[in-house]
Amino acid sequence: MMPPLLRRHWPLAGLAGLILLVLLWGMLWPLRGASHELMLEVRGADTPAVVRLTLGVQDVLLLRNASKAPLVFGPVQLAPGAEFRLPVEEAGEREIPCPVLPGGVLKLRVVPMPDPGLERLRWRLGNFGHALRTMPLQGPD
Repeated sequence: MMPPLLRRHWPLAGLAGLILLVLLWGMLWPLRGASHELMLEVRGADTPAVVRLTLGVQDVLLLRNASKAPLVFGPVQLAPGAEFRLPVEEAGEREIPCPVLPGGVLKLRVVPMPDPGLERLRWRLGNFGHALRTMPLQGPD
C-alpha cells in the first residue's frame, strides 16, 4: 500500500524520479559521437576566436575557409573553399596565428575526456549551454 503523502503527490514524485534518472544517465553514459571533427568556418570577424575540443570525443579541428580571400592559419595557407584538418593529441591551450580573426589569434582549448560522475555531467551541461549560445538565429520566412 502506498503512503498517503506519495499517493497525493505522485506526479511530483514521478517527475523527481525522472529527473534523477536523466542526471544519472548524464553522469554514467559513455561519450561518443558520429565524428571526431569540429568544423569551424572562417568567414571573417564573426568567427569565434576561442574553440574548445575534447580528447576522444571531438579531437580534430576541421577548418574551412568560407571567405573569398586566401586564409593564413599558422604555417598553412588555405585557398577560398579549402579545408584543413588539425588533429590534437594532448590537453592544453594553444594559440594559433590567424590574422583574419579578432586579435589575430585562434585560441584552441583542448580538455581531457571527463571521467564518469559529476565531471561528465558538468561536461555535458557545458556542451549543451555552448550549443544553445552558439545556435544561429533565423527569422521567420
